[in-house]
Amino acid sequence: MKIIEPRTLKGFRDIFSDEIIAREEIVSKIKRVYESYGFSPLATPALEYRDILVGYGEEANKQIYTFRDPDGSGVGLRYDLTSPLSRVIAQYKNLEMPFRRYQIQEVYRYDKPDKGRFREFLQFDIDTVGTSSVIADAEIIAAMYQSIEALGVSGFKIRVNNRKILEELIRFSGIEPTLSISVFRVVDKLDKLGLDAVLAELGDGRTDASGAEIRGLRLKKQQIDRVKEFIMLPRKNRKEALQSVTSILGDCEGIEELREIDGYLEGLGIDEDKVVIDFVVARGLDYYTGPVYEAILTDAPRYGSVMGGGRYDRLIGQFAGVDIPATGASIGVDRLVSAMQKLGLVKGRKNNIDVLITVMVKDKLVEYNRLALKLRENNINTEVYIGEGGIGKQLKYADKKEIPIALLIGEDEFQEGVVSVKDLKAKERAEKEIGDRRKWLEARIGQRKVKTSKIVTEIKNILNQK
Repeated sequence: MKIIEPRTLKGFRDIFSDEIIAREEIVSKIKRVYESYGFSPLATPALEYRDILVGYGEEANKQIYTFRDPDGSGVGLRYDLTSPLSRVIAQYKNLEMPFRRYQIQEVYRYDKPDKGRFREFLQFDIDTVGTSSVIADAEIIAAMYQSIEALGVSGFKIRVNNRKILEELIRFSGIEPTLSISVFRVVDKLDKLGLDAVLAELGDGRTDASGAEIRGLRLKKQQIDRVKEFIMLPRKNRKEALQSVTSILGDCEGIEELREIDGYLEGLGIDEDKVVIDFVVARGLDYYTGPVYEAILTDAPRYGSVMGGGRYDRLIGQFAGVDIPATGASIGVDRLVSAMQKLGLVKGRKNNIDVLITVMVKDKLVEYNRLALKLRENNINTEVYIGEGGIGKQLKYADKKEIPIALLIGEDEFQEGVVSVKDLKAKERAEKEIGDRRKWLEARIGQRKVKTSKIVTEIKNILNQK
């Protein structure tokens, strides 16, 4: 028999229980916030017709997985969750507007794999479709703010801008409109590369740290000076930022929209240190048409943006024939999980098992499973050991799987109507505190006998101490 080499595709990975549990913990907290705002779930197919997956821009479109199915149809794996949503809006014309949805599904990008960057990853989106009011944008920002707070993160910043202001920058600087997207992308690198590198890319170009030549946009000196004046505007708080940008661009629709968003956020008491106006934020996708926003964790900046989005009023029109306003935000869940693990904000349990029932008397399997059923009916996740080996091997199994509680029931316990409860986490704490192993064994830390009728209460008391 030919042995098939077990392997995964480049950029893809297997995900084990500890990360899945961390994912679920984070997603459930965010989902509660989104549902409190009235967003409802939606799911779409992983495969779409190739022409549905458009509108991202030339570079992004190159990252879409496309192929022909057995019928010869051109199909592709979803690149994000926004184009599938746009298709849904155009296809189902009886949806109530505004349409508010959240969606949690994998997306696929033929990107260069790197540490923490994969070609398949989980995205979590919210979007409001069918209203041009910037209150919808402000609401998305507020939901992002509350979501991060719900995760227990204190060090974060949500940066807000408006593509319309960036378009005014192009006019103000006398730059050819055909270069606008390229200019936006360079300006967006300010925090990552620094001012000198950005100015160099606007001009003749530069050599990066690896020695590679980065081509510049070859703007005129006067144009570069105007862009520099813009990106260096004072912005200690949202109101100062709006005043300073008005002083050079004059009043425009983009500034007025940010004023309205600021008023909404101020009315909600949202901290000015947490939600800031930052005129270099552009976001990478070409379809944004209005306010844009992104969230970074200030204590883990190397992870970059963990949430981001904006208004895209013309994307749905590609499918519907008429423009339908929309705004939303996306979370790269895997990146967020990694950042929170780095910050120690996710416990990262290996599994969801609360209790292991050890098997000490083989002909009592029915009794062991009857007890397990009682615990499960009381929302206590319980595993009955079904492997080989004695009590020592079974307790090592519980230790390795990080199961917090083990139940030991031998012949004596069955006769007495009791259960020996072993709090394995208490054992770990005691081992650190009691250096002498003989004293530790004599103390029998973390183990006591409990009447079977009171076992549920005892286990819940132990679990509540964790």
